[in-house]
Amino acid sequence: MTADDEIRGTALGSAPVPLSVLDLVTVGTGRTASDALRTSVELAKLGEARGYHRYWVAEHHSMPGVASSSPAVILAHLAAYTERIRLGSGGVMLPNHAPLVIAEQFGTLEAMAPGRVDLGLGRAPGTDGATAAALRRTDRLNEGADDFPQQLAELTRFLDDDFPDGHPYRRIHAVPGPVQATSPGGVQSPHRPPLWLLGSSGFSARLAGMLGLPFAFAHHFSAQNTVPALDLYRESFRPSEVLDAPYALIGVAALATDDEKEARRQVLAAALNMVRLRTGRPGLVPTPEEAEAYDFSPMEREFVESWNANVIHGTADEVRAGLDDLQKRTGADELMLTANAHGGDVRVRSYELIADAYGLPTPA
Repeated sequence: MTADDEIRGTALGSAPVPLSVLDLVTVGTGRTASDALRTSVELAKLGEARGYHRYWVAEHHSMPGVASSSPAVILAHLAAYTERIRLGSGGVMLPNHAPLVIAEQFGTLEAMAPGRVDLGLGRAPGTDGATAAALRRTDRLNEGADDFPQQLAELTRFLDDDFPDGHPYRRIHAVPGPVQATSPGGVQSPHRPPLWLLGSSGFSARLAGMLGLPFAFAHHFSAQNTVPALDLYRESFRPSEVLDAPYALIGVAALATDDEKEARRQVLAAALNMVRLRTGRPGLVPTPEEAEAYDFSPMEREFVESWNANVIHGTADEVRAGLDDLQKRTGADELMLTANAHGGDVRVRSYELIADAYGLPTPA
């Protein structure tokens, strides 16, 4: 299997491109993180059974309603319940971590689930400035983002175990990793996690293109930048040992329910959660009843309408039509769906309905 094979998926059923899952491990009011993680297991098993191509977990911090602060830990857990679906980070926020630590974590994941681990990387903190300072042990946060290309190069060297002679890290090895194959009697898997760059603006789009890496764009919270960023990625792309042509997926907020009214109730609750987050009041995802009773200010109402305009929601047929239209408008090579709702049962049902709408495989 080549690196290109590990990156490019296959569209199944009537889907225009491969469909994947982005999990924020959301925690609703009255629920626990354990409840949310049980839903993640259920979703990963469903995704594998129904032909979703990959399952990514996103790094966030200091957000009560998002229990995905440790993607590598969650992915290790999901690896024990799955056999085929690709598992990855969507993404790890590299400036929060030493590159060697990430190389070790994902080398370990690769050993647990050979040939099906992705390492998606972002340069944002995945949280507010104060929390980022606590994570990074520095208040010079811009410096971390500006150093992202250098951090990425260092991480790649650790993953490939190919620091040049004379480099201070030449004799440091990420284990599990390639060094084990060069030890006496050593045998090591030929796989190493493919690197993806994530972004919500043009910086990572251009860098991914220049390095010939696959690119994932956060359409679900930066929709106005999607087409410009994808255009920039394709214009900047240079063939590499990883890819001979561009490959871009986009994260899409999509929620399908059995009736349209219920979809509107669910996305209103998710939007209220975003209102609170954006105004410095992060909390658990509210129930639809709480959202319906909430007295939105005119400014909050405007935000909700703007936010939900980019959430594809409704019945399964309506969501399928919205996804088809979005793929045509952006030319995305893969759609990674995130379903944000208060209850895990609602999220699971959404992925089931979308799979049915596209005629994805059903379990034997």
